[in-house]
Amino acid sequence: MRIYNTFTRKKEEFIPIESGKIKMYSCGPTVYNYFHIGNARAFLFFDVVRRYFEYTGNEVIYVQNITDIDDKIIAKAISEKTSFEEVAAKYISAFYEDCDALGINKPSFQPKASEYIKEMIDFISLLVERGYAYPSNSDVYFSINSFAKYGELSGKIIEEQRTGARVEENVSKRHPADFTLWKAAKPDEPSWNSPWGKGRPGWHTECVVMSQKLLGKTFDIHGGGSDLAFPHHENERAQAEVVTGQPMANYWMHNGFINIDGTKMSKSLDNFFLTRDVLQKYSPDAVRFFFLSKHYRSPIDYNVGILDEAEKAVSNLTACFEGLNEADINSLGNNGADSFAKYKQDFSDAMDDDFNTAKAIAVLFDLSRAIKVNGLDTTSKNELINLLYKLGKVLGFFRKLNNCSYNDSKANNNSELTVKLIELLINYRMEARDNKNWVKSDQIRDELSALGIILKDDKNGTTWDLKKNN
Repeated sequence: MRIYNTFTRKKEEFIPIESGKIKMYSCGPTVYNYFHIGNARAFLFFDVVRRYFEYTGNEVIYVQNITDIDDKIIAKAISEKTSFEEVAAKYISAFYEDCDALGINKPSFQPKASEYIKEMIDFISLLVERGYAYPSNSDVYFSINSFAKYGELSGKIIEEQRTGARVEENVSKRHPADFTLWKAAKPDEPSWNSPWGKGRPGWHTECVVMSQKLLGKTFDIHGGGSDLAFPHHENERAQAEVVTGQPMANYWMHNGFINIDGTKMSKSLDNFFLTRDVLQKYSPDAVRFFFLSKHYRSPIDYNVGILDEAEKAVSNLTACFEGLNEADINSLGNNGADSFAKYKQDFSDAMDDDFNTAKAIAVLFDLSRAIKVNGLDTTSKNELINLLYKLGKVLGFFRKLNNCSYNDSKANNNSELTVKLIELLINYRMEARDNKNWVKSDQIRDELSALGIILKDDKNGTTWDLKKNN
């Protein structure tokens, strides 16, 4: 298997640190709004990476963080006259809903920045103690000159990092590109006690601490969108490697942008489409097809016409399952599929070549054409159908055929007893929120979500509903 490594700017043979076990980290959402279709590309692609590694027999420890402390979250809370916790809770819940709607499997760990404040303070203290960082006016900055390899990941040259579009002028800094590790508290903002006074950690430190706590000093893959290579990933790498003297990750993977009329889709440019709005018109399989029919490193132009074509394409694939009874559908992926080795090999060859999902999808269509050949014997047809399902699930397709992954049927019994039990759990969650036990509150919400029960919080309390089957 070969993966394009952003750090070396070439495809390299993928060799995990520990045979049979893969540790990967990708940057998750900053929860101040619903995520748009450009954000969705990274979330969906790294879900496919994880699925393929598991398909090939590996154990995968996949960590995706949630940034629940950030300037944008605080600004949203101030504008809505509420707490940053309430804003974060609302959009974390929405994030889970939208990921589930897209068929994105939940990572092994999904840590929130607010849960690791002590560890972040300890880490920043170590950087200061060793001379890699310095306090200034109650803020703490990382000195990029202390890391000789700064800029190697992104290809940025330190001398070019003067005041400009991505580097703010700040007289408190020794170098214009020095970045913030700890931000001094401002009025009406959340803060924690630290050796430098009240404040909160910077974004770049959050990911370093959470990834190393859960995956160790060096892990296999660090991923995210291309826009994160600099400054975020460059700054993560600098902090991690000055402390450990080891690579933070052995492979750095970055997916391309989603463009609108040739311009990157982003909230700041107000040229974005929310994922949940797109899913009102198109199926999750069509959205997946839209993303995966292009190589992950290539930019994609958002185009309604292309999504319409994607919907037709996935309909042609799912047509292969028409006529199967419920027992046949429930057995898909659990039997046979050992014949027709050429299709399996072609699929693996595509995915082993830097996750070439476009070629992998072409294999699915080859299978669908073979299934439709006149005169095919029943045994061969059934094996082909089973193989189509098995390979399609690696890319996240065919979720609506059954409930194997999500068990939506667990929430379908809307009996009086079920209602009372749900409301009892909601009351326990409200008690936890009243006591500011956000960990327990989130745990109850997440476990209900896994059972197909969506909670909605507003100023009047909490209501619940059942997930809609896709």
